Amino acid sequence: MTNHEVLPLLGQVADSVSQAIAHARPELAGADPLVRRSEHADFQSNAALALAKRARTKPAELADALTAAVAGDRGPITHVEVSGPGFLNITVPDQLIWNQLAARLASPRLGVGAPNEGQRTVIDYSAPNIAKEMHVGHLRTTIIGDSLARVLGFLGADVIRQNHLGDWGTQFGMLIQYLNEHPEATWHHDELEQGTSAVSALDELYRAARAQFDADPDFADRSRQRVVALQSGDPDTIARWKEIVAESEKAFRDIYDRLGVLLTPEDSVGESFYNHLLSDVVTELTEAGIAVESEDALVIFSEEVNGPDGNPAPLMVRKRDGGYGYDTTDLATIRYRIHDLKANRLLYVTDSRQALHFQMIFEAASRAGWLTDSIEAAHVPYGTVLGPDGRPFKTRSGGTVRLMDLLDDAVARARAVVREKDPDLPAEELNEIAEQAGIGAVKYADLSSSRIKDYVFDVDRMVSFNGNTGVYLQYAHTRIRSILRKAGDLEVAIDQTIALQPAERALALELDAYSSALTDVSETLEPHKLCGYLYDLARDFTNFYEACHVLGAEEPIRSNRLALCQLTARTLQHGLGVLGISAPERM
Repeated sequence: MTNHEVLPLLGQVADSVSQAIAHARPELAGADPLVRRSEHADFQSNAALALAKRARTKPAELADALTAAVAGDRGPITHVEVSGPGFLNITVPDQLIWNQLAARLASPRLGVGAPNEGQRTVIDYSAPNIAKEMHVGHLRTTIIGDSLARVLGFLGADVIRQNHLGDWGTQFGMLIQYLNEHPEATWHHDELEQGTSAVSALDELYRAARAQFDADPDFADRSRQRVVALQSGDPDTIARWKEIVAESEKAFRDIYDRLGVLLTPEDSVGESFYNHLLSDVVTELTEAGIAVESEDALVIFSEEVNGPDGNPAPLMVRKRDGGYGYDTTDLATIRYRIHDLKANRLLYVTDSRQALHFQMIFEAASRAGWLTDSIEAAHVPYGTVLGPDGRPFKTRSGGTVRLMDLLDDAVARARAVVREKDPDLPAEELNEIAEQAGIGAVKYADLSSSRIKDYVFDVDRMVSFNGNTGVYLQYAHTRIRSILRKAGDLEVAIDQTIALQPAERALALELDAYSSALTDVSETLEPHKLCGYLYDLARDFTNFYEACHVLGAEEPIRSNRLALCQLTARTLQHGLGVLGISAPERM
């Protein structure tokens, strides 16, 4: 454990039950104690039911034996009661709960350890295309990837963020040629009207270039020559390409800053970066006998995946014309991240429709010897953002929704809801709160549903002060901060001899489970589990505040309850923070 780590009571109880299992039935030593939180007691173990068959006894008899073994132990359990067919209902002493609370309150890390220390993790997320608008399709990868980067980093991992930009390919030859032939075209950031981004202008210019490419054979030939110039490193062409990339990154930065994500220009590693590595990758795979000739192309036939015709599915390593595609770039990427970045965990946060592609990439990397048992590579898929009609989110005209427009709508709706709740807020404060609430609402709505599921983008529900929303959690945090301000924001001492009331107990046990919730996200890569934890915590606090007087209580009860308030506020603030959501002091 780290200096500030506090082992959750759940873990302490599980260790105690494990020892009881080993003591009562040595042949079952090491079995899962199956301990969880319970509505009937502090914790419940289902071990007797799960292990009775192996022990060749009845669950109730094994439960009695485990109860006797626990009674003889000086562990954290103060009382065990057998319930139903063999459940163990477990209670821990009040003093131990207060002790956990005090230890977490005294810890700058809320008692959370660093179980991922020594893990070097690459997280590939966001990945917009240069000269293209970021749209609703980039929302989930950006938000989910960023939250995972924050959680894993806090838990001790050395996180390397990678923004795999689409910055290479034939479309750039076409666009650069068009810009060279139309010097009057305006697309630089400082030339545009306010509210128009460089990528929006470049997107329009690309459409014009595409139309001319299709209609004018001579322009098409000049564009192809420009592609060759780009790929061969022609200085003038490369300079214009770098200009396009830089202007696009400025526009992406506006989105990232507004979303409050961690990605920086230093995290951008576009497809172009791997261009010089592709021939070496092809040579290595060919010499290893993994990549083979097929119909004048070079492919890797999968040993795990079959195509629609029932034959092994091919991964395209080199095209018939000698060019390289996404498959080759992704193979070079995984090789680079393992060999050069020395990563032992690789996470790719992309659309669920790319699952088969990454399965084949990982298979090829394993066959090449790059990916070994000591390195985890995982595709982190996610579902689709749906409109109110239950179909993929589109504009009324059927076009793709610009990400900045979507954020503007959420902030505008949040402003209306906040103004309705507090009409007297000064305009500047209203705007600041609306921005925090609107952006937080969008991020929380995305993260709070199971990652793999589709979800409906419903702004009115997102910015509601009621229900499982980001605004509800932000508001819960501000309410607690208000209580603490009225109390004078004092440091309080906890009297561990005070008996816990039921609502205090429920809140304290929830607070003690914070580190477990973070670890669960780290292991499952499911941020919604942290969202669910924070929502439960906020509800437990509401129940506590309704049942227990805080400011009007007598000492030492008042100090103990203020301690519960302080730890709840800190935990909500930190939990929202690792989701990438701000926790306002006032709302």
